[in-house]
Amino acid sequence: MLILLPPSEGKAVPRRGAPLDLGSLSSPTLTDARVRVLDALVGLCSGDPAAAAAVLGIGPTQHDLVELDAGLRSAPTARADAVYTGVLYDALGLASLSPAARRRATARVGVVSSLFGLVRPSDRIPSYRLSGDTTLPGLGPVAGVWREVLGDAVLDALGSGLLVDLRSTSYAAFWRPGPEVGPRLATVRVLHEVDGARKVVSHFNKATKGRIVRALLEDGAAPRTPLALADAIRDLGWTVEVADPTAKGTRLDVVVAEL
Repeated sequence: MLILLPPSEGKAVPRRGAPLDLGSLSSPTLTDARVRVLDALVGLCSGDPAAAAAVLGIGPTQHDLVELDAGLRSAPTARADAVYTGVLYDALGLASLSPAARRRATARVGVVSSLFGLVRPSDRIPSYRLSGDTTLPGLGPVAGVWREVLGDAVLDALGSGLLVDLRSTSYAAFWRPGPEVGPRLATVRVLHEVDGARKVVSHFNKATKGRIVRALLEDGAAPRTPLALADAIRDLGWTVEVADPTAKGTRLDVVVAEL
């Protein structure tokens, strides 16, 4: 089983640690693309801070993020599971997993990153700012760069197992699984139900997905089909409804009333 997560917009900044070594990261087939994106991002942020901030979609008071990106090659690194923060990652709590669950996370969790393509929890990365919908001068949309190479890396990491795709919309655009993956692809949508009405609420969606992944890792469940995943999530205490399978996979709706 491979669980694909989106990255967090906010990240912890490592204060000490070895500088970035692209050659040490998992999925080495992505190294060339990583170099291209890194070079374009560092080049942008080494110039006019205001122009870089506009490209990155950050405010005039956040030029520290531009400076952060300009120094990526020499910045301290930490494990990715200590760098990514936010609602989903707080609920997932990778650092506080039991030893067995943390080993499972290393093998079963992948973060789709606009800078690195695919990151595993044990990969050492710096803090960075680069959203999935960014277009970098001289490079183009980062989604287009990853669309060319990410699929092979994900399929290699996946093997013959179940793909659980929890990416948000902008990161789903980096690679869309083909029909060869469809029968073993599960996507998860979280619906907040109040007085019989259901809607997708970002906070509930992120927090519930984080809790589900944590529970699956702690439990040790290793479902190999979308239906088996639905049963595993139900066994862990959630209400799950399964949509009809399609060539693009099977959607699981997790219905929650409160956090």
